[in-house]
Amino acid sequence: MDIAVVDDEKAIREHICALIEEQKPGSRIEAYSTGEELLASGKRFDIVFLDIQMDGMNGIEAARKLRERNARFGAEDTVLIFITGIKEYVFDALDLYAFHYLLKPVDKGKFAEVLERAAGEVKKKKEKKCLFIKTRNLTLDQSDILYIESRAKKLEIHTAREDKVIEIYASMDEMEGQLGEDFYRCHRAYIVNMAQITEYDNESITLTNGDKVYLTKKKYGEFVKAYMWFLQNGGVSSV
Repeated sequence: MDIAVVDDEKAIREHICALIEEQKPGSRIEAYSTGEELLASGKRFDIVFLDIQMDGMNGIEAARKLRERNARFGAEDTVLIFITGIKEYVFDALDLYAFHYLLKPVDKGKFAEVLERAAGEVKKKKEKKCLFIKTRNLTLDQSDILYIESRAKKLEIHTAREDKVIEIYASMDEMEGQLGEDFYRCHRAYIVNMAQITEYDNESITLTNGDKVYLTKKKYGEFVKAYMWFLQNGGVSSV
């Protein structure tokens, strides 16, 4: 794994690097004292441990720019783990879909637990899940699917690649059974990819391309629980 450690305190950088090397020997570790140095490196990391309070660009801004760069170049999103001495930045961290938020001084046991989970998330990201459509002899990367819509006897698969729509003959039950736990059937006529959600209310869900789909009111509570579970178990959303 490629891992970056960004902190303006040398002792903390060295401590975090040592913990990583102890737990994940063989990892390629780079250490930086500022967010500017991280971004200037131009390197893509699987995991970034990022201090929030630093001179110059703080960790929140560095993370935001890192997310923007990944999106611009279509790169896999980095697993972000913020490290800080105070709790007030937790909501900013959540806005950037941080995988975890560690408080200083870093507890060795907690760090080991978080790193192990983060490594699992990296592995999950690298194992692409595919959907095979027999009637079209077509294989789709599930991460490219925005949502699936039922229209009469056909299904429309709306994808993120140039907003392409693929029509197939299949049932919603059949499609729901093929897709994994990252997808949720929010209405009898819609299945959504939870990683492609930008916002929701008790009547609708908005996807990254701006499309809105119906959310059955009686399913709202169940949907929120499923979506929170998705995020808490390493899912990366666009909300």
